[in-house]
Parts: sequence; structure tokens; C-alpha cells
Amino acid sequence: MESAELKTEAARAALSEVESGMRLGIGTGSTAEAFVHLLAEKVRSGMEIIGVPTSERTAQLCEKLSIPLSDLERTPHLDLTVDGADEIDGSLALIKGGGGALLREKIVAAASDRMIVIADASKLVETLGQYPLPIEVNLFGLGATSRAIERAADELELTGPVSLRMTDGEAFVTDGGHYIMDASFGRIPDTRALSNALYAIPGVVEHGLFLGLASKAFVAGSEGINILERS
Repeated sequence: MESAELKTEAARAALSEVESGMRLGIGTGSTAEAFVHLLAEKVRSGMEIIGVPTSERTAQLCEKLSIPLSDLERTPHLDLTVDGADEIDGSLALIKGGGGALLREKIVAAASDRMIVIADASKLVETLGQYPLPIEVNLFGLGATSRAIERAADELELTGPVSLRMTDGEAFVTDGGHYIMDASFGRIPDTRALSNALYAIPGVVEHGLFLGLASKAFVAGSEGINILERS
């Protein structure tokens, strides 16, 4: 199957976990968009859910498809979040943020009883880090923050460039008004140590290592759906 078809199959499998009456976190990215389209079909058929989107892009798609929406001010506790991932390992540690929504994605996931990940098999890796790690940073003090990230990486013996994400020749700006640094480390043996080191840098708003948040993943491959669960 093509990648788009695999994403749709993973999304379809996750939809089986959604029940009428749920308060649902709705992720960002191409796989999450496949889920939104399937969810809209269920809503049109009578399923009642309240969705909390993780980005303006997702919110716009949900509104277009008439999926009822709320936010974390009005709906601070969610039953379930369904979202994609840029990388996922066997313990359900993730790299997210390729679409630039990692801060809101992590806030929504943390507000949920459960997080389910949907992905095609190309996202499943033995060790995280082949995909550049997005790090959301404050605009103020960008140069100092960038150097602090590089020093933290050096201390953990991580190598590879850390670059400012650009779009059409200008710095990419997140929905929250921040920049993103993409760290191409290649391999991250100790994700928890890196997470702690990045959180210790004042200019870092959030990073794309999602550790201990996902409880289940539906990974679609040529031989069907592989279900991963965190013990």
C-alpha cells in the first residue's frame, strides 16, 4: 500500500478506541488529518464527541468538517488524544513536532487520560534520533539558547547540526509565536537525559521528545496493523 493508505488504515484502527461522549484531543499532521476525516464520518452518523485540536491547522479542518470543538480552558480534562508521530520506538517513546505543533500537542496529550499514536511502519525505529528533534524556543535570546542547546548536546556526546527552521526564506513561527530549532543528532541513546538537559535551558519552551505519554500505537504496514502497548 501507498503511504497515504497506510496512514488511513492506522487512523481507522485508532477510531475503534473512540466512543460517543468522549472529550477527544485531535492531533496535527498528515496521519492525524486522515483520522479527522474518518472521525467526521462518525460524527455525521451520530457519534457525539467534543474535540480539542492541537493546532490552528487542525482546528480549521475540524471546523470545515463540522466536528464540534472546545479548548482546554472550557474542557481541561480529556479522555483520549489521537495523534501521529515523526518517530516511535518499541517503548512508545516518540519524536514529534515535524509539523511545528509540538508544544500544543504535548499540552493536550498531558491533559488526556490516554494518548494513542497512529503511524505508518516507516516511523517505527529502534532508537530515536534519525528524524531531527524539534526544539521550540523563545525568540528572545535565540543565539544564547542555540549555544546552550549545542553545549548540552556536547555533554551528552550528541553530534550533528542544530539549525533554525525556515519556511520560504523566513524563520518558521509556531502557533504560540515561537521559533523551532531542529537538532539532527542522528541517534539519541538516552532520551531522558537529553529531555532533562533541554528543560534546564531557560530559552527552551518545549521539545519534541514525548516520553511516557503514549499508551498505545497503531502502526500500519504492508502486513497489517501492528499494535504496540506500553507496559
